[in-house]
Amino acid sequence: MTPAEGVYISPAQTYAEVQQLVRGVGQLEAKIDKFLDEAKDIRADINDHEIRLRALEHGQSERQRTETGRIDTAETRITTVERKVWAATGAVGVLCMGAGYLMQYLIP
Repeated sequence: MTPAEGVYISPAQTYAEVQQLVRGVGQLEAKIDKFLDEAKDIRADINDHEIRLRALEHGQSERQRTETGRIDTAETRITTVERKVWAATGAVGVLCMGAGYLMQYLIP
C-alpha cells in the first residue's frame, strides 16, 4: 500500500507498540501490587487498633487489669486496717469503762 491509499503500519511498528504497551502494563501491575500490599498492611493496622480500642472500652486492656488488681489489693488492705482500727477503738472503750468502774471503788 502506498501512503496515498491509506495509513500503513508495518508489523515491526505494531510489534514495537505492543512491546511498549506490555512494558506499561507490567509497570502498572507492579504499582497496583505495591498498593494492594500497602492496603493489606493498613487493614491489619486498623484491625489491630480496633481490637485495642474495644479492649479499652470494655476495661480489658493489660494496664487496666493491672490497675484494677492494684486497686482491689489496696481496698482489701484499707478494709483490713479499718477493721483493726474499729476493733482497737472498741477495746479502748471497754478498757476505759472498766477503768472508770474500778476508779469508782478505789477513790473514795
